[in-house]
Amino acid sequence: MRRGPCDRIFGVETEFGTLVAESAGTPERVVEMIKDHVFYEQRLGLIDLHSRDDVFEPAESGGFLINGGRLYIDAVGSHLEYATAECRSLKDIVAQDRAGHRIVVRAIEELGLTDEVDVYNNSVDHFGGHTFGCHENYLVKMTEDFFSIQAPQLYPFLVTRQIFAGVGRVGGHLLAGGGSPDYYDMVENPVDYIWVSHVYHVYEDDTVPFQLSQRADHIIKTVASRVRFNRALINPKWEHFYAHEGMHRLHVLFGESNQNQYAYALKVGTTSLVLALIEDGLIPPELRCAEPIIALREVSRDQSYKWPVTMLDGRKMGAIEVQRVYLGLAQRYFGSSPDVDWVLKEWESVLDGLEKDPLAMGDRIDWVAKKKIVEEYIREVSTQDPPLPSAAKGPAVGGSSEEEAWHDDALHSVDLEYHNIDPAKSLFGGYAETSGVRSIVEDADIVLAQTDPPPDTRAKGRSELVRKIIDRRGPRFYVFDWSGVAVDRHNYVEMPDPFETYSR
Repeated sequence: MRRGPCDRIFGVETEFGTLVAESAGTPERVVEMIKDHVFYEQRLGLIDLHSRDDVFEPAESGGFLINGGRLYIDAVGSHLEYATAECRSLKDIVAQDRAGHRIVVRAIEELGLTDEVDVYNNSVDHFGGHTFGCHENYLVKMTEDFFSIQAPQLYPFLVTRQIFAGVGRVGGHLLAGGGSPDYYDMVENPVDYIWVSHVYHVYEDDTVPFQLSQRADHIIKTVASRVRFNRALINPKWEHFYAHEGMHRLHVLFGESNQNQYAYALKVGTTSLVLALIEDGLIPPELRCAEPIIALREVSRDQSYKWPVTMLDGRKMGAIEVQRVYLGLAQRYFGSSPDVDWVLKEWESVLDGLEKDPLAMGDRIDWVAKKKIVEEYIREVSTQDPPLPSAAKGPAVGGSSEEEAWHDDALHSVDLEYHNIDPAKSLFGGYAETSGVRSIVEDADIVLAQTDPPPDTRAKGRSELVRKIIDRRGPRFYVFDWSGVAVDRHNYVEMPDPFETYSR
């Protein structure tokens, strides 16, 4: 299929957290029930008959859906995960992502578990210290030296885009320790420690009341391939099934699941344009961070909203200033497509708004909306007489100073419920109804995306084959992957070009 300027393939994988009432069984059992219901009862996809990975995705862990995406259970943590189809437009990526939410929520409803099971697209476990991924994938022109030369040109952007893409979090974590897992760790959690070079321990940090990012405290490297305990900004991926004509998958690990559609689209759209700048060799050499990982945490935790970043040459730049440099460079792409023009316009608008009054941006930025919800909760609880007790330890919120109130464990529950993927339960959903938020797609688009793939990528052809095999009767043999499909033992359909539809 013909490509235009700045045309790119992108997709997002989201790892879901699940809370389960004791009456419903174990979380592991529940996520299996959800997965099986989608494939065997709703018939929205084909379960994998083969093992995609003997450890992480054994046979029947999940499969491709008729909308072109994948739903599966990752054996590490036994969590439900949804990957969108390959997309070329911002509306498609947002609709595909929300369609994954709806598929899971519908399965829970049909299983009669609505009152017992909650699924979240948050990125942190406040009490356990775990963090969950929302990983972005971009098809990028790469040479062998990409991760040593070009990737550092992306770091200042990733470090600072959290000012509009961060989902916000109450409190913080400190990482400490390190070293190889001992024998007892390996025996108790063998899957967790495969391909792990070292581990760390996580402790609560009560010095920060609220920050922009849920993931910033957990990123310890710029690039890493073994990321179970080496979480990085980006992860090199050289798979053949997501590569084409010198382009490979850039796997961005430092990302979070935006509830706000506008923030979601702006995050993907701006990142795509910055990657175009890198491909075209247009990033000036002075645009480098001195210490990207330190800057990541400092921007996330800065309570003054100045968000300073130390550059490689020693200069101090504010995050907004850094973003404006990338925006200025990207203006050359204006007129390439409606998506590009929307991104450039809204990128400038959101930076202007953040510079003027960050806390007035709750209609389009998640961290602002969440902060407002948490502050409202603190105000409401503080007026109770007697004050309500906190969820776990610590003084009652109503009897605390403002500083103490921000460290009450009850706020972690408020933080979590912002990310409930069921709109009827989500605090974001309630905020959207009462305060208003900017949307990218209509509800009808999300409904359609549960069954229909993007019309202009290879997901369309793969979707047609999924439907064809679902309609078969009796024993079946098939193998699905992103870049090709074995429809039976004698016929294999190659789909190497993600820009083609391979539609029949």
